[in-house]
Amino acid sequence: MKFQLAIKMIIAVFTVIASTITGTAPNVGMIGHRGCSGIYPDNTEIAFMKAAEKGATGAETDVRITADGVYVLSHNADVDFKDGTSLSVSEHTYEELTAKPLKSSTSKYEVYLCTFDKYLQIMARNNMVCFIELKGEFTDEQIKHLFTIADTLYDLSKCILQSFEFDNLIKAREIVPDLPLMLTYGGEGDYKKCFDYNISIDADYNIMTKEMVKEFHDNNLLVAVYTANDPFSLCYCKSLGVDYIESDYYMK
Repeated sequence: MKFQLAIKMIIAVFTVIASTITGTAPNVGMIGHRGCSGIYPDNTEIAFMKAAEKGATGAETDVRITADGVYVLSHNADVDFKDGTSLSVSEHTYEELTAKPLKSSTSKYEVYLCTFDKYLQIMARNNMVCFIELKGEFTDEQIKHLFTIADTLYDLSKCILQSFEFDNLIKAREIVPDLPLMLTYGGEGDYKKCFDYNISIDADYNIMTKEMVKEFHDNNLLVAVYTANDPFSLCYCKSLGVDYIESDYYMK
């Protein structure tokens, strides 16, 4: 399997080089995975701003709710701080969670927990696509409120809700009918049910094929892949003809 993928990547490199020379290279939108997270602390204001500065089409993020109802960005349930301590997002207030800088191994800057509002403002200022994943428990009312904020501060059509759980996407469709949806797909389950519900896909690039891309495009749905962090995987993803590629490093 790894050998076959390596051969595909080598072929893809030459395909992309040839298409670039001939002017037929596909137009692919690059999505900063949690911002430009390979260089700056993930899900922070500076990571999103740097993704924008480097030319990213959009940025992916993870939203959680603090104990006092503030929407903040954190992939993990606990936030780790520079002083070595940690706090649970859902069990502490926004004031407690922003009282000290976050732990960071990728930046010389002091960074703090970023809010969903701040993320949206950066996305709106740079006309970027928002890939949004909800983490932890959200009530129907909180989901509706979250995307009302998104539509107020930016544009709902530029926001895509992602989830590994298909049922969560169906639930979101009932709550916010106009919200674009995208299944985060790692290879388990039947992705073809997306076609019945008008749901796009964001898949592990190792399992994405040109045939899958064609299926989604034939159904007028978008295709994204994650996470291309080296030149070979980036070229391979581009050769598939996808619409978006998530990366920690490559922003354009």
